[in-house]
Amino acid sequence: MGDSQGRTGDGHGSPAAAVFDALGEEYERAFAASAAHRGSLERLLTDLAPGSRVLDVGSGTGRPTAQTLADAGHRVLGVDVSPVMTALAARQVPGAEFRCADIRDLPLAEGEFDAVCVYFSLLQLERGEQVELVERLARSLRPGGLLVAATVPVDVAGVDAEFMGQPVRVSSFGAEEFTALVARAGIAVEWTHSALFTPDHPAGSPEPHVFVHGRRA
Repeated sequence: MGDSQGRTGDGHGSPAAAVFDALGEEYERAFAASAAHRGSLERLLTDLAPGSRVLDVGSGTGRPTAQTLADAGHRVLGVDVSPVMTALAARQVPGAEFRCADIRDLPLAEGEFDAVCVYFSLLQLERGEQVELVERLARSLRPGGLLVAATVPVDVAGVDAEFMGQPVRVSSFGAEEFTALVARAGIAVEWTHSALFTPDHPAGSPEPHVFVHGRRA
């Protein structure tokens, strides 16, 4: 399902942080074999100029996204709501910068980044929050900057589910609707890819994934 951002409205902590604090390295092992995620990263690398500034939203353990980008010489800022994940990422990927924060609370300057990655980090936000965040992230790109977004394309709003043994509340969009959401944010969509992936975990079950690549118009 993916590293996430999310908080409760009452100020008593983040359900997403609790889930990913509990999963820790288990999450990395479960999703390490995703060929579609790695293929998406390879495509992004071919489109990036040397030394690009990249924001990784929901950076998790830092692998594979931040590590792949940092190893290629890019300047990466990873943001994740889970303190356990953020600390793990900082140890594993010393070549990137990581910040423990809710992305919705983080100031983002207009045109600050050459690329933004949002791999599976929207799922524990309400649908309206996802739309608003994608629009903010698009504005944080320089003109021509790249947005890569991936999600589990299911048409659900506020559904209680279980993810790798942890209770989660999930909202998402179907693949076409999600792609249209990205386009409405001012991103010219250049490539999409759908895949089915089963996490390597006793509680893992097959889940659809969709990857959307585009560029700020």
